[in-house]
Amino acid sequence: MAAGLGERLRPITDYIPKPLLPILGKPLLQCILEKVSTLPVEKIGINLHHKKEIIERWIRQSVFKEKVEVFIEDTPLGTGGALKNAESFLNTGIFLVHNSDVVTDIDLKKLLDFHLLSDNLVTLAVHDCSHFNKLIIDENGCLIGIQNEVIRTKKTRAFTGVAAYKPEFLRFLPPRTSSVVDGWLKAISKGYKIGTLDVTGCYWNDIGSPISYARAVINELRNNGETVYIHPSVEVCKNVEFDGYVIVEEGVTFDKGVFLRNCILLPGAEFKREVHNANSPSTPFTSSLSKRGYREVYENCILGQGFKVDLNESEMLGSNKETDSILIGTGGSDRQYYRIKKGKGTEILMQCSPDDPDFQRHIEYSRFFKKHSIPVPELLYIEPEKKRAKFEDLGDISLYSYLKCPREPEEIEEIYKKAIDILILMHTKVTEHGAECPLLIKRVFDYKHLRWETNYFMERFIKGIVNINVENLSALNDEFHKLAIKVDFFPKTVIHRDFQSQNIIITKGKHLHVLDYQSARIGPPAYDVVSLLFDPYHRLDDDMRERLLDYYVSKIQHSYPQFKKTLLPCRLQRHMQALGAYGFLGKVKGKRYFLKHIPEGLRLLKGDISLSRDEYPELYNLVISL
Repeated sequence: MAAGLGERLRPITDYIPKPLLPILGKPLLQCILEKVSTLPVEKIGINLHHKKEIIERWIRQSVFKEKVEVFIEDTPLGTGGALKNAESFLNTGIFLVHNSDVVTDIDLKKLLDFHLLSDNLVTLAVHDCSHFNKLIIDENGCLIGIQNEVIRTKKTRAFTGVAAYKPEFLRFLPPRTSSVVDGWLKAISKGYKIGTLDVTGCYWNDIGSPISYARAVINELRNNGETVYIHPSVEVCKNVEFDGYVIVEEGVTFDKGVFLRNCILLPGAEFKREVHNANSPSTPFTSSLSKRGYREVYENCILGQGFKVDLNESEMLGSNKETDSILIGTGGSDRQYYRIKKGKGTEILMQCSPDDPDFQRHIEYSRFFKKHSIPVPELLYIEPEKKRAKFEDLGDISLYSYLKCPREPEEIEEIYKKAIDILILMHTKVTEHGAECPLLIKRVFDYKHLRWETNYFMERFIKGIVNINVENLSALNDEFHKLAIKVDFFPKTVIHRDFQSQNIIITKGKHLHVLDYQSARIGPPAYDVVSLLFDPYHRLDDDMRERLLDYYVSKIQHSYPQFKKTLLPCRLQRHMQALGAYGFLGKVKGKRYFLKHIPEGLRLLKGDISLSRDEYPELYNLVISL
């Protein structure tokens, strides 16, 4: 069903028809067609009216063109008239109807199976959604009426826009403009069953307004474990900075500096002229929020071809109305972080579980690192009995997210040097003062912990993800033992232990700060260097990585003259730990977005084990076979 005018989405739909609104580079219609195409369907029909030429052109260029039949409506026929208009197409068997403005993870196969096993004329996918609960349902799950006012004694549910039909239903629709709801009620009056399948708990969003569209896009971003999406077509931008959630779709161009925060940039948005505010179209938008130097600042909005739609941040991000807080973070930690308002600014609330062993370390390490100039968030407030603390808000842009936007090589190298400077400080001067933090100095990255990491790799990745049986397990364990003894023998400093791009925050002015340091301990400094420069989250250019290694070595050569000899064993160790973590977080914790980093992690491990083939032949045979 794709013929709607999208009036509540204007001015967006004056340029882009609602079915083609992009969600992270993929039109909404494509998302639905991909899902429907996994079902045993013979053909797909799409009814069109508003901007039909644009949608038809997209269909002809898509992979679905051979399977799709288009039904043009010269005037909108309504939800019932659309089906009647396609009667000859639909009357050959069971059919599924899916609105093109609905984003949902409803199990369509389950709906069809349920319908086929029932004697329903129609089966509606419904859910409990208080704002839209209009369907009155009896104790058997059958539709008995539609309410206009709240009837508290009756069970009500909302229609999701997805339903399965028998072709006999078409006889209840008149050959003109009509509502499918009238057809349901007419069928009921004739003794037919309009059944329901309650899918409450499934994700569902009706793209009917700019705010609902923004929520759908940000939800998809969160499901991917991201805060930033930049379409591959976007060219290198020297002077683009951002914070919060930022989505830049295909064909966006920049020719001047801009700062973006919680923004969706639609195809064709450009920064070559003044942008007009859709809420007052006759008034030029002059970046009245603020200006910092030459940068224009855009916050909490959708930007398109000459228009700007302002959005409410709390509604856009889904804040808790009672506490006025927003849950943030996409990492692997079980701790929860909330952005809360404090006066005119914001703070970050960290909430740990009652048995969190890292809470006290996090507090002590925060004080210790801050004292010795490691740029960690400032600790503002602590409630030890509630395992709760507040920190300064540094924003949402990690080095990982920052690099989603194409950058000049010189800029990337400059940022990484700043990160290495933090490591050098930690590995030298901070280490000299380690005794000031007993909780840290007692935690040693020793043989026992190294063997825990390789066991983690075997359990969570080899067994949990790859699912293969290792024949020469005893010989392999001998090699893990050998590797752990070697790494444990290396000189040790204070190390972060997970110094990768997602744990480095970039604030305005390209200042770097460090997060997730509660696992810091005393260990080989090469482990930190590997975490940063051989990071599966962002593949560095090989030549740049060598220059950055040389930069680090030039700064610490006098303290650790044999550093380069410690590098390869620590690379092997770190790659296995990372793959184990991706397996655990992706499969056990259900954070499936971590699984997308496995290919790069495995590539790094394969490259490094090839350099160590003679020393670890069993590990080589295992890894190369994956």
